[in-house]
Amino acid sequence: MKTNKPYEETKNGDLIKRTFTTDVVSEELSWHRDREDRIVKVISETDWLFQFDEQLPIRLYKNQELRIPKNTFHRVIKGKTDLVVEIMETNF
Repeated sequence: MKTNKPYEETKNGDLIKRTFTTDVVSEELSWHRDREDRIVKVISETDWLFQFDEQLPIRLYKNQELRIPKNTFHRVIKGKTDLVVEIMETNF
């Protein structure tokens, strides 16, 4: 089933796994902010980038963890490979 989201998602308890495929249209990867603090762990080897508002993009690496405070604008920038991440909602 296709959703309006630019990723496929599965949940296992408190852990969310998201896969962004190379088929995603870059324009679908919009700036956004989340309602919860999150720790995002990169699961796959990838060439995608991550960017916080008013900062330069950074390259994502396998096993890298990002702490994303709630209500902070951010986005991912498409690479040439798939991007797989695990997300844990938490409180900082």
